[in-house]
Amino acid sequence: MIALITGASRGIGAATALLCAERGYDLALNFARDEASANALAEQVRAMGRRALLVQADVSQEAEVLRMFAAVDAELGPLTALVNNASVVAPGARLEQMTAERMRRVFEVNVLGSFLCAREAVRRMSRSNGGTGGAIVNVSSRAAQLGSPGVYVDYAASKGAIDTFTVGLAREVAGEGIRVNGVRPGIIDTEIHAGGGLGAQLPGIVAGLPMARMGKAQEVAQAIVWLLSDAASYTTGALLDVSGGR
Repeated sequence: MIALITGASRGIGAATALLCAERGYDLALNFARDEASANALAEQVRAMGRRALLVQADVSQEAEVLRMFAAVDAELGPLTALVNNASVVAPGARLEQMTAERMRRVFEVNVLGSFLCAREAVRRMSRSNGGTGGAIVNVSSRAAQLGSPGVYVDYAASKGAIDTFTVGLAREVAGEGIRVNGVRPGIIDTEIHAGGGLGAQLPGIVAGLPMARMGKAQEVAQAIVWLLSDAASYTTGALLDVSGGR
């Protein structure tokens, strides 16, 4: 089994990579900038007896996505799983404070990047293209339903697009041996909150959560790896909330 995880160097991506390795996957680990963290993760994967291929690529750039998938083909073999995890968030702001450049970047990485990677995965996995099937998991967010008003409605909207994409693609390829599902994390203890400028607000936000704590990246990884597995063989087009009741 061979899985490509985008945005794998830290957080949910890294936790998913380690759990996939534990479950027997060889891994292609995509990263955009943090090569040091990606290298450290690859060493952990290899120490578990699995192959790990590091691939630097900005998933919003088609040429880089094509290069990444070609490297996986050449060095690991036929892809059986894709986790579309790469995502960006900009500092918290109201809509009238957002620049077009900021909004464009959020949508290019979060939406276009997922589309491009899924397209390349389907080209390889689909039985109608000579593949043997596979599974795709898109990492969305509870923000897709809650909207993130006053913080990042652009990020929330990008994840709403991912929800729609997940359902549509699942139905499009269900008869070709490919399952497509999504997970919607809530407030998870990762570095993304610092990027969104929410660090100081987190204690108050967490106190209002039904479970009164942030989730762990490993808890989201468990949901992702279940959706990739044969245990979820009759599950496609599903969006699984991992949000502590939020």
